Amino acid sequence: MFFVFSACQKDKNAYLYALNETEVSSVTGKKTKRKTDEQYVSILYANLFQKALPSADLFEITKCIISIGDKEVAHRVVVSNLMNRPDVKLPLDAEMRADLTSFIFDTYKRFYVREPSIAEKTWWLNYLNANPQITTELIYVSFALSEEYLYY
Repeated sequence: MFFVFSACQKDKNAYLYALNETEVSSVTGKKTKRKTDEQYVSILYANLFQKALPSADLFEITKCIISIGDKEVAHRVVVSNLMNRPDVKLPLDAEMRADLTSFIFDTYKRFYVREPSIAEKTWWLNYLNANPQITTELIYVSFALSEEYLYY
């Protein structure tokens, strides 16, 4: 007696997937050197007030950061205190809303010393259009506390 067994076979090429190569950058962009506490405070002050920080104030703020220990918490305290000063230079919310694209470009130049990528610009435009309650103060705080801002 003779038996022949046969079965269906899957085509090995039936599930062929291709991937597009995509370059992914780190959250620090192309910046590799972390700012010292003094650099962080000096640059932050210059970005928020458009003038240099007096050396006595730099010394006091740096001591505050060192005394807190946790850098993330310390940066939040410093940013919060600086943002609460009456002479901080923020664009008005109405100015921001009048030209979101210029505001986004100006903010990236001011804080990151670079232009936003197309994806970043698109994300911010969509986010700001969908969230009219967002203020320039909140955006400046988010940039000042971002990972990229810690590097140069």
